[in-house]
Amino acid sequence: MTRILVAECKQEVSSFNPIPSSLADFETLWGAAFLDYHRGLNSEMAGALGVFESRADIELVPAYSARSITSGGTLAAEEFTQLAAEFLALVQAAGPVDGVYYSLHGAMAAENESDPEGYLLAETRKIVGERIPIVISLDLHGILTHQMLTHTDGVVVYHTYPHVDFASTGERAARLLLRILDGNAHPVTALVPIPALVRGDELITESGLFGQMIRYAKGIEDRTGGLSAGMFIGNPFTDVPELRSNSLVVLDGEIERAEREALKLARDFWAVRQQLHQPLISLNEAVERTIANRSGTTILTDAADATSSGASGDSNAILAALLERDYTGRILAPIVDPGAVVDAMTAGVGATIRTTIGGGLDRGRFRRLPVTAQVRMLSDGDFVSESNGAIWHGGPTAVLQVGQHVIVTTSRPVSLYDRSLFHGHGQDPTRYDAVVVKSPHCQPHFFNTWAAQTLHVDAPGSTSANLPYLGHTVCARPIFPLDGDVAFTPQARIYQRL
Repeated sequence: MTRILVAECKQEVSSFNPIPSSLADFETLWGAAFLDYHRGLNSEMAGALGVFESRADIELVPAYSARSITSGGTLAAEEFTQLAAEFLALVQAAGPVDGVYYSLHGAMAAENESDPEGYLLAETRKIVGERIPIVISLDLHGILTHQMLTHTDGVVVYHTYPHVDFASTGERAARLLLRILDGNAHPVTALVPIPALVRGDELITESGLFGQMIRYAKGIEDRTGGLSAGMFIGNPFTDVPELRSNSLVVLDGEIERAEREALKLARDFWAVRQQLHQPLISLNEAVERTIANRSGTTILTDAADATSSGASGDSNAILAALLERDYTGRILAPIVDPGAVVDAMTAGVGATIRTTIGGGLDRGRFRRLPVTAQVRMLSDGDFVSESNGAIWHGGPTAVLQVGQHVIVTTSRPVSLYDRSLFHGHGQDPTRYDAVVVKSPHCQPHFFNTWAAQTLHVDAPGSTSANLPYLGHTVCARPIFPLDGDVAFTPQARIYQRL
């Protein structure tokens, strides 16, 4: 039997969120429970398991799963130390293995480690040895580091944004690992670092310019000798030394071709970097256009407070601006405010409370908003994700009605890149005149295809697409768009293991 160790460690952070993450923000599993959790989900691990379990000669060795409930601030030092110790202890306890598959994110950061995934891979190498193949899968918002590439035999990356190819990415990674184990592939990796950070509609792979590069990368994979190819655009909010974009090509032994293809992808990306960067409208203009709209729902994209990108989730900036203008339409908005939830829980369903909403976490950017609200619903905050079928946890949650406006108020940040939080608490976004969506992009049918207008708002927040506003201090400079006149001479870095 061929023994394959599987594990995962997934979190995306914003270095600009002042609230540090902790182990309480993770769900951890090990052994059979780890595998049972993923079966039937649209996740990388589920996709990989389907491939591995289709072969009778494979013995799966589940080690450790650490999945953040949602993104957040930088992980506290002592918390990462404990997480890493638990992860590596279970890798050590697995005993000798023939191959390793890790499902990672790539945009994790801790107070005491700027490259947690690279650290885990380096320590894994010490345990399994240099000759055991390791394949990893990553989010295209991952920050691909030299340390990560040094200790892996192959990297597989998402091909879609918004992300829908979780399971198929895991399948690709599993097939690559099996090809290496069967002696049918000898990977060589070409990486081209690109000094650019981008956020915008043109990154949507189905409709944007970025999709042209992804389709070219998929073509590389599909041709003879293709093992993996793609683009990393990094997470602009994880301010670490190797933050940037990257092109990646992994081929079976063809160094020159891998270099040539990676250089083409990088040049194509650089040529359209300006178009890939999101134009925003001011908060005042967004309010005016929302008030002027009479023909359907306005989607107000508050990507600056995107909890799935690491923001605190307690921004009330758009809500407050509309209330100050006595907006007569109906607003639906999500806000993180554990204090308001406690007030609602204490009073009970149907009660009227005086409380404040928002501004309790990222206090440097937001102010508390006093409201008089009716408590319409209370819940434990668990709901089913329409994106992958998993249970998401918002903590104790209250649906508060302020006048004719409804705020779904959670105790903790939860992913908001679909409608799950709204639907799980009885709210239909199509019945509102204005909906605050705290995600840079969602699958089109969630909001954009039926809305009258979608406005990308330049609001305050720790995940703002107005990148110069954030104040990067760690990433390598110069880099677009933080600096002017950034020069780019593409050069490929080659990685090839024993």
